[in-house]
Amino acid sequence: MTGFIIALISGALMSVQGVFNTQVTKTTGMWVSNMWVQFSAFIVCLVVWFVAGRDSIGGILEVQPRYMLLGGAIGAGITWTVIKSMNQLGPAKAALLIVIAQLIVAYVIELLGLFGVDKTPFDWKRAGGLLIALIGIAIFQWK
Repeated sequence: MTGFIIALISGALMSVQGVFNTQVTKTTGMWVSNMWVQFSAFIVCLVVWFVAGRDSIGGILEVQPRYMLLGGAIGAGITWTVIKSMNQLGPAKAALLIVIAQLIVAYVIELLGLFGVDKTPFDWKRAGGLLIALIGIAIFQWK
């Protein structure tokens, strides 16, 4: 149950952050806004690291495979795409499309066992759920 609640909080925070970042971008520009987002996240992580625990920073050098260290670069891409999509589509449509893209890609990662994730067999119920979500997008877009 805790994971479920955390996931709901994560989704809510992503939507609020997307709106905030889009507003900041209107004043500062895309890359200044993105830089601020990444820098402020770094500061928060640094403070929490000092207060809550001191895991070894050297552990970063032991991460294998090395491409797993690209999360921060991907984060910059996420920030850019969320800002652009929310600015062009509005928060609700952008969030809907972002979530369905997350679901599809996550399911493909599980199906193929990519990036060290345990491979799972194809499940018609999950595929049906994705189809229903896609139909939901069509209904949401319908004017």
